[in-house]
Formats: sequence, C-alpha cells, structure tokens
Amino acid sequence: MKKLNNIGMKGMKYISLPVILLAFLLASCQDLIDLKPYSQIDENAAFSTPSLIELSVVGMYQAAQRGDYGGNLRGYPWGAAFVQQGDCRGEDMVNTATFYQLTYTNTYDPTTANNVWWWSDSYRLINRCNIVLEGVQKAADQGIITQAKADQYKGEALLFRAITHFELLIHFARPWKHTADASHPGVPYRTTPYTTAASLEEGIAQGRNTVAECYQKVLADLDQAEQLLPTRAQRGTGKAGLVRSVKQAAAAFKTRVYLHKYDWAKVIEEGSKFLTGGVYAGSYQIEADPGTPFMDSYGNKESIFSLENSGTNNPGVNAALASQYKRRLLVCISPIIWRDPAWLSDDKRRLTTTEATLATNQLVYVSNGRMYTNKYKDVTNYTDASPLIRYAEVVLNMAEAYTRLDPTGTPDANALALLNQVRNRSLADPSTQAYTAGNFATNVELLGAILKERRIEFVGEGRRWPDIHRLQFCPYYPIDGIPQKVANGNPAASAFTLGTPYTGPYGVTPIPYSDYRFLWPIPRVETDANPTLAAQQNPGW
Repeated sequence: MKKLNNIGMKGMKYISLPVILLAFLLASCQDLIDLKPYSQIDENAAFSTPSLIELSVVGMYQAAQRGDYGGNLRGYPWGAAFVQQGDCRGEDMVNTATFYQLTYTNTYDPTTANNVWWWSDSYRLINRCNIVLEGVQKAADQGIITQAKADQYKGEALLFRAITHFELLIHFARPWKHTADASHPGVPYRTTPYTTAASLEEGIAQGRNTVAECYQKVLADLDQAEQLLPTRAQRGTGKAGLVRSVKQAAAAFKTRVYLHKYDWAKVIEEGSKFLTGGVYAGSYQIEADPGTPFMDSYGNKESIFSLENSGTNNPGVNAALASQYKRRLLVCISPIIWRDPAWLSDDKRRLTTTEATLATNQLVYVSNGRMYTNKYKDVTNYTDASPLIRYAEVVLNMAEAYTRLDPTGTPDANALALLNQVRNRSLADPSTQAYTAGNFATNVELLGAILKERRIEFVGEGRRWPDIHRLQFCPYYPIDGIPQKVANGNPAASAFTLGTPYTGPYGVTPIPYSDYRFLWPIPRVETDANPTLAAQQNPGW
C-alpha cells in the first residue's frame, strides 16, 4: 500500500504531497471530518467510492484556500495570500505594521516565510491536482464513477494546476517579454503525482521549464479544463457556480494569461465568448453598483471564480482578508493611488464608511484619517469570499487588447465602450463624466486610461503586482522594476487629502528591473534538498 504522506527522500517534502483526506466540505456549516489517521491514507482509499472521490476533489479547494504555513493557516496560495502578496508587492497599498514588511520593502531572502510557503503550498496544491487527475481516471476505468464525472473532476484539477503554475511565474520568473522567444527560466511545470520515491527522483531531475514552455502548458491545461468543466448554468447560478470552477472561469483566466503573453487577438477571442453572440453570453454582468460584488460576495452576478470561506473554515486571524485589511488594519490604501487625479473625487468607489455607520455597499473604510479597503467586511467570522477573477477584469483585459492592436490609431470604439462599461457605474454623473473618443488623441492615450482604471477598480484585490510584472516591457507605459512606495507604517492622515497628486515623502526606494530582487528566490529549503533547482536559482540569490 502506498501512503500519500510526505516521503522523506532527501527531505523533499516540498515536492511531495499527500492527498489529505482530512476533508473540509465547502458548505459553510461543515466542520472538519477526519476520515482516517493522516499517515494512513492511501490513494486506493481516496478514490475507492464516489463520496471519497468527491472529498478528495474538495480537498484541492481546501488546499488552495488555506495552505499549510508550517501548521498555521495563512491562505496560501489562493485564499488570502494571493491578494495580500499581490497588493504588498505593489505601490497602491501600504503595509502599516510588520506583517508584510519584508514583501512590501523588498527585503526578502530565500528563507523568508511568505516566499517559502507561497512556493511550497503552491506545489502541494499542484501535486494534489496531479493525484486527483490520475485517481479519478482510474476510478472511472474501474466503474466507480462515470467518465463524465471523472472529466468534470479532471477539469477542476487542470484549472487549479494551470493558474497555480502561472501565479508562480509572476513571482519567481521574469515576464514573457524578457527574451525574444521567452526561453528564459520559468518554474518547474509538474504534471506527475509525487507519491513514491521513484516519482520524486523524476521530479528532482526535471528542473525549471522555460517561460515559453510554462505558458504553453498553462494554456493547454486551461483549454482542456474548459472542455471538461460544466457551465455556470449547469453548476447552478448560486454559490456552487462561483466556488467550484466552471467553463467560464477557464476562459476568463485565459484572457489574463494571454494579456501577460502580449497576444492581443487571443485576449479578444477568449473575452468575446462572454459578449453578445458568444457561447457564454449572459453568464455574467457588470453590477450596477461597484460595491455589489463585495456586499454579496457569493450571490453577485459579476464574480466568476472565488474561494469560499466560512466561520469554521477560513485562513484565520493571521490571514483572513477582513482580519488583515479591516479588523487589524494591517494594510491601507496608499495615498499614491488615493490622490491620483484620474480617480475622480466623487467616484462611488471613494464613498467611505466608519465603524459608526458600517455601510456595507461602500468600498472604503476610514480609521484615524487613513483609508482602508472595505471590500472584505466580516470581521467576526471571516466569511468573505476570496476573489480570484471578476468579469470586470475580463472586460478591461479586452479593452486593453483592442487598443494595442492599433496603438497609433484613433481611439478604438470597442475599447472605449468596454472601459466605460466598468467605469461608468462608479461615476456620479456618467452623462458628463464618461470618457468619449474626444478625450483621447490615439489608442495609446486610451490605453493609459485603461491601465489607470485597473489600478482603481482592483485596489485591494491583489492585481497590482501582476500588472507591474507584465508592464516591464510595455512600449508605451513601461514600469522599470518595482516602483517607489510610501514608507512602511501608518501614513499621516494629511497624506490622504485630495486636491493634488501625491509627490512624497516616500520611504521604500524603487528596485530597478535589472536588480535581482525583482524576483523572489527559490526557497532555500527547496534548493538545499533539490540539486537541480539549486543550480537554477534566480541569479543574485
């Protein structure tokens, strides 16, 4: 009997992974179910009945939502850390204490816990996906479940495998444009379930794929996932269609990947599936109020894929989004974006709430004159969904792609309409404040407005670092490395006064793209155990 526990060969617990059938059901009222002692779960038991197979698949979502973090729960890689690390690597949020200071100030090293657990919990999840892919097919071959059911489960595993590898690329590898053919080092793209010593040896020998190879595999996995997954309608329009992956989620993530790949035509092709005449037309909509996706994070019509949190199943006080961003006030909105003139003073996304009013549809929370995101509201039970992708992102991805097809041409009507579709709902008076073609001389100018809109719309959702990463080689609005930031700590209340752009003081110096600190290092615990990756460490580390 092969145990799916951490195999101790050369200390490779960060490549190996158990299928942990300490299954956490996604229903908000469900507690932990201990099916067998942890060290005695084997893959034959895990895939021996339909109910155990379902629990094994649910375990992928559990692994994505909570992570391990040395026995503590910090939401790696998709539950909360995805948002928090993406925000704190950028300049539009400020780390106010010490919690994310190493990330925020770019002072990490190969032993920094946040980097180490991002890597290890991501590969734990990937290995779980690979075990599920193998296990459900064997179960279908044995008649335990139908092939149709196995295909659905495989689609769920493929989607997680794809987006997790892609997210690793954004932190541990240079962007697509770094070399002409993207032949520079990516991350190991793992498709083998590591459950035996022999399979671990194979993993050690693999090493890093190129970025080009990783993108090809990510997109192939998403293509296959889209084929195998049910639609949103088949899942149901309620919570199940949001917290379990669907065809539309695979297509939405493809718009994100193609945007990073600078493949504008494919961004539009995938995004058009959601528009009139497309196969997913009517599945989602831009909500009329910008606060609705967060006021009703499980029932709104804009969120495409989110991870569920409940009172008994969440990343806890040290990771849950409402805990970090609101209850403990560990991260605030930066004056850099708060005072940007493109963010109109009467924009609905500026509407503020205080502890006395607690207006649930308002997106900014004020404490001691500083501005905090109010997108995550449940400071008691931490039940807010963790947002992975919203329809607003798909729309803005398409808008950007349209402008880039003809940069020097007159403003593209499709791009302008898509930008306004997201922006107009937040305007006090769209009839006078909406963008028109006359506001822009060329598509390059329109592109600038779209990029700024992304910063405003997704503040507090972890999207800033991915944009910084991919825009390093933008010919029109390049970002050189990691921008300068407001000093780590609580900004003065006066720093949030509107009327002029923020011009300082700053406390975190910029890191140029050429600097080795632009990338996170492969964790030392991995390189100490894995000689192949030790020889492929990011330069400078």
